[in-house]
Amino acid sequence: MDSKQEKKPHALCIPIPAQGHINPMLKLAKILHSKGFLITFVNTEFNHQRLLRARGSAALDGIPSFRFETIPDGMPPPEDLDATQNVYSICKSTQETCLEPFKALIAKLSDSFSPVTCIVSDLLMGFTLDAAKELGIPEFIFWTGGPGSLVCYDQYPNLVVKGLMPLKDPTYVANGYLDTIVDCIPNMDGIRLKDIPPFIRTVNPGDDFMVEFTNSQVKKAKTASGIIFNTFHELEHNILSALATTFPPCYGVGPLHLLEKKFDDKSLASIGSNLWIEEPECLKWLDSKPPSSVIYVNFGSIAVMTSQQLVEFCWGLANSNHSFLWIMRPGMVSGESTQLPPEFLKETSGRGMLVGWCPQEQVLNHRSIGGFLTHCGWNSTIESISSGVPMICWPFFSDQLTNCWLSCTKWGVAMEIESDVKRGEVEKLVIELMSNDKGKEMRKNTIDWKNKATEACAFPSGSSIVNLEKMIHRLQVSGHSGHLVNFSGEIFSGETFSGKNLSSPATFNKKPSFSGETFSMNNNLHLRHPSSSPATSISATHHLLRQRQSPPPTHLLRRPSSTLPQTHQLTPIRKQLYIVRNHQHRCRRKWWSLGNRRKRWWLPGSRRRRWWSPEKLSK
Repeated sequence: MDSKQEKKPHALCIPIPAQGHINPMLKLAKILHSKGFLITFVNTEFNHQRLLRARGSAALDGIPSFRFETIPDGMPPPEDLDATQNVYSICKSTQETCLEPFKALIAKLSDSFSPVTCIVSDLLMGFTLDAAKELGIPEFIFWTGGPGSLVCYDQYPNLVVKGLMPLKDPTYVANGYLDTIVDCIPNMDGIRLKDIPPFIRTVNPGDDFMVEFTNSQVKKAKTASGIIFNTFHELEHNILSALATTFPPCYGVGPLHLLEKKFDDKSLASIGSNLWIEEPECLKWLDSKPPSSVIYVNFGSIAVMTSQQLVEFCWGLANSNHSFLWIMRPGMVSGESTQLPPEFLKETSGRGMLVGWCPQEQVLNHRSIGGFLTHCGWNSTIESISSGVPMICWPFFSDQLTNCWLSCTKWGVAMEIESDVKRGEVEKLVIELMSNDKGKEMRKNTIDWKNKATEACAFPSGSSIVNLEKMIHRLQVSGHSGHLVNFSGEIFSGETFSGKNLSSPATFNKKPSFSGETFSMNNNLHLRHPSSSPATSISATHHLLRQRQSPPPTHLLRRPSSTLPQTHQLTPIRKQLYIVRNHQHRCRRKWWSLGNRRKRWWLPGSRRRRWWSPEKLSK
């Protein structure tokens, strides 16, 4: 690696191995690359091979500054190598098997490429936070779902405390109980139990893996350096505000498909993330259709329907007499291949097109698309809104239910189909969306949101542009500074730490005293280990202020308006540094210990606003 690349921050990006998570993570990685980051993008070995089959043998060759690596997922290969892996199984397997291979990959990159300075991980890959903590690498979490669903997940324990969950018995799923309004979800007024991600719908949440898994991943996410969302401030500012009260700094930097185009990194133009082969001929078919005349149908990469549900959708679309483009991926029908009624194919010949997969962003922005029948996954939702296309929603699981509720009740851009789908309902909603006043109103709303999304991604002051710059600054600072160190208790003068471990997290929780005073440190300091120097440094970005109260007096950390100007160099030899600034800003004390020798410098009564220290420590 040349010297220029050695100086760049190195971000390791790792999504959970599912199509809807890989897509936005790759877009985010490309944006970071365009902003000067070295990128290592990590797929599972299984999905790496799927991408090569779908996009060609050279699709993941990358470039020197944007590399692809793999780790095993611990799963046996499925019979159908192009089928989506079971979500529950992949969550369980990655949690149990991926930590050690992930740590080994980081070590390999440090030896052969460039040290990883920050990790950007899918929230559901919580083992990466364990690795980050152990190795002293800052980590940012990317929540690829809708922010509203994360608010709901965060309230799972509260639903149990309030007695709303678990269900008394399985009949509560269908007896109307799920229509109960929930009043404990911040900034989500009017949400019902049925609109909350459904993993919590269980008789015994303690025995349900997905409930325990999501609770643990959300809890871990709160220890990250920041949370990244594929949304924009104008759409979900109230939800992001709710998240900011319990999570690390939150950054809405979407829609990512719009933001990515602003940077137009041509060196990465050939790198894509679709796990199925795209059929671009559908775009030519759309060219032959009148404006806003076609309904686009795509239920995503995970949703599975029964053969009866498939038949109901078929005849609902046929009876609407509207043209449609329907994506039918392999494995979409449970337990069997996709068999369409021959009469349906005959009835819709010429006005219906069926393909296995498509370039969705191009389809949604095509002039002939007038509506979107969708599972309401977050990628589809945000892409549809920012393309000005209203939706009919058939949510399947996870965040899709919350996305649907927000789209229908808060943003006015969608209508919902009941889970027990009937052809008459499909026909009615398609006609209403494509031809009637309700559809026109929704289309007007989506155009308004489209304009706001475009403004959010506009230079120089769009909300997502501003948030992106803040996020990148924090990524760069964290990457150069090492892990945030939490001083969660009170420090004695006898506390020590080793210079070679300064880039790792440390907690000081003993309660000794110095000169009759206790120093209560309840905030953060940054430690920095520059790659260009073997020396380790400590950068104090918070200062101590005296708090007047009954004895013993305490000194509490608080955030200053600007960071302290001086950095003190520590060699790998064991040393200590304590800095005290009293309430009158007149006295600075520094204590250093080197081996068994102790030195103290004290600048009494000075009004000078600078930090004083010797130029060099002598043995």
